[in-house]
Amino acid sequence: MNTIKQFLFFSVLAGTIVSCSSDNATTTPVAVKDGKITSLTDLDYDATSLKGDITANLSLPKGDYILDGALVVKSGFKLTIAAGSTFKATPGGTNVYLAVEQGAKIDASGTAALPILFTSNSGNPRAGDWGGLLLMGKAPISGGGTATTEVVDFTYGGTDPADNSGTLKYVTVEYTGARINGDKEFNGFTMYSVGSGTVVENIASKYGDDDAIEFFGGTVNVKNILVVNAKDDMLDYTQGYTGTIDNAYCIRELGYNDVTSDPRGVEGDGNFDGLAPTQAGQSNPVLKNITIVSNSVVALDAIIKIRRNSGITMTNSLAILGTKAPAPTKGFVNYTDSKGDAGNTSSVIITGQGLNLDINNNFKGTSTGIITVSPTGATGANTSVFTWTGYAF
Repeated sequence: MNTIKQFLFFSVLAGTIVSCSSDNATTTPVAVKDGKITSLTDLDYDATSLKGDITANLSLPKGDYILDGALVVKSGFKLTIAAGSTFKATPGGTNVYLAVEQGAKIDASGTAALPILFTSNSGNPRAGDWGGLLLMGKAPISGGGTATTEVVDFTYGGTDPADNSGTLKYVTVEYTGARINGDKEFNGFTMYSVGSGTVVENIASKYGDDDAIEFFGGTVNVKNILVVNAKDDMLDYTQGYTGTIDNAYCIRELGYNDVTSDPRGVEGDGNFDGLAPTQAGQSNPVLKNITIVSNSVVALDAIIKIRRNSGITMTNSLAILGTKAPAPTKGFVNYTDSKGDAGNTSSVIITGQGLNLDINNNFKGTSTGIITVSPTGATGANTSVFTWTGYAF
């Protein structure tokens, strides 16, 4: 082989080797944040700035977390929160909340010794610092079909009364209720068509800027609720809710004077905003072992307001006005409303006590439902089950 041929041969060989080497090279992908949390090692997971879409089954260990935006459990996945965990929400109004979509689950199983707390991260916390907890299920709503949530666009409603959105036990929320306006606001707990397969018991809502808990349809049963200083309604339901609320103690304390235009102990609507009084599946829940206390110098609108074709069965319930609390402006039990009075199946049996409470100041309107009031008899809620909250009764 002459010199020129040798040069050409080795040049071709070298080029071939380089070419093959380039073909076989691999590029390590660079991880980037995409707003989705799949594990505790995901770049989007940050306990000091927790937000994003949970798109895998995720278990958060016991610890302290900063809720820094919308944290959404996506359909098909479950978020598990260890007992004793604390979540401090960055004051951000309607942009900060925890939501569980239809088809998703939450397992927030605190204990009496190790409850789970959601509160504000402000040095000077106040009602409305953040949104709250939202659960969206597939249980029925009045009129059937599905609907979209008030403040953010989540779908709820369906045909499965036994739908299961998970578990909330020994959970407290504080300083919730961020709002866009008077018609669109978060609550402490909001149950959107949540089914009876969901376990909700031993929960507390304190210092909310709207309702402590509100039900939009659904069949979920809730047991042992403590409500302290809700700016609007203590217990609120609408759009075909048919579950049971058992053992709730609700109080407006002396010195707490924040109110909306119509704060109530219980507010019940048969359908959404009174727009469909003839729809099938109007609200008709059971409320039992309920105590409503107002020690505030600001009057409630009504203690019990049932309207818009809602039914209700309310028993062993007790309402107490403190010595400085004025009479409710629109009666003790009120079944009337410009968009329709209470349904004829409504039955409220309640004891009323207080210097300024006229237990005979009740309004039925066109409803043939039952209102039975007395000065003594009912015992209301069993407060011993709320020891875990540390609240002094």
